[in-house]
Amino acid sequence: MARAKGKMLRFTHINLENWRNFARVDVDLQRRGFLIGPNASGKSNLLDVFRFLRELVSVGGGFQEAVRKRGGVSSLRCLAARRHSDILVRISIGNDENLHAWEYVLRFNQDNLRRPIVKQESVAKQGSCILERPDDKDRADPKRLTQTYIEQVYVNQPFREVSEFLSSVRYLHIVPQLVRDPDRSVGLTQDPYGGDFLEQIASTPERTKKSRLKHILSALRVAVPQLKELELWRDDRGTPHLRGKHEHWRPQGAWQTEDQFSDGTLRLLGLLWAALDGTGPLLLEEPELSLHPEVVRFIPQMFARIQQRTGRQVLISTHSSDLLQDEGIGLDEALLLQPGPEGTSVDITASFKEIKTLLEGGLSLADAILPRTRPQHAEQLTLFGG
Repeated sequence: MARAKGKMLRFTHINLENWRNFARVDVDLQRRGFLIGPNASGKSNLLDVFRFLRELVSVGGGFQEAVRKRGGVSSLRCLAARRHSDILVRISIGNDENLHAWEYVLRFNQDNLRRPIVKQESVAKQGSCILERPDDKDRADPKRLTQTYIEQVYVNQPFREVSEFLSSVRYLHIVPQLVRDPDRSVGLTQDPYGGDFLEQIASTPERTKKSRLKHILSALRVAVPQLKELELWRDDRGTPHLRGKHEHWRPQGAWQTEDQFSDGTLRLLGLLWAALDGTGPLLLEEPELSLHPEVVRFIPQMFARIQQRTGRQVLISTHSSDLLQDEGIGLDEALLLQPGPEGTSVDITASFKEIKTLLEGGLSLADAILPRTRPQHAEQLTLFGG
């Protein structure tokens, strides 16, 4: 299993130019990463780069659709960028044995009709270039540059491993209200906000589904000790529901469906399911929301255990002091986002001597980093309404 873990592909480096909040990003990525920064610094936008790459190769997606969903090139371009600047996304993909097995580069802009246009697309394997665009065919027919090669099955065979890896990226940010909506799954597939979450569970093979729910029940009982059973159930209309039996003064206990679960229970359930579902990189935004601090403290350890078994990469954005109290988080795993007049910078915390000094002095990672993310003059909010 250790060998399989070491060979599992992951994002190992990212280089951005003019992407949303970021005029420039050039940083290594570990198998587990924590994105830490002030409000509006771009944590969600940094995670969105990986969602964008996934959408390039998804069914119903592609380059044009991925850019359109984000409001077009002008909306994607960093406000600090010079006028008409290109947007660049460069990623390295590798494993513990070879950190740079693949490199994929996409540089794009828009034409006079505001259509997204590929300005550069390249793929390198083991440092050797196997694709470089624009090529002669692109120059003879510029409309070809409205599509990437990575999204086209009939031309991406030499680097299909990259395409398949990008398609394995998973993003989840459960919104409990969507899970409870009885019409949640109409027209939705793989909704990252949980609209079809119960349908995803229902469509999982029976043996796998039962095994996962059993593991999830064991974990949930730490936070909800009264929960004794957890199962998928369909009502008379065939709509899937999760229901749990809670132990109380009645000998038979009482069943509750997801519409009666707390927000915290639903979010934790979604978090646990996502951790068990799939092998590609998992993107999580503020998993601490609605959870008790004592539960939040163990989230890093939970993913560390999963990674020991599967090698799956997990990238997490967080504001939580409780989550960052974990002494097992390495300085190379924490990425600090700091807004500035030329865009937000992204650096590993290991590059800050002051943070290292504070840790050596006995402070926790949370106490060393979070003061850098607090807004100045936050106390002035107390004057509101006065």
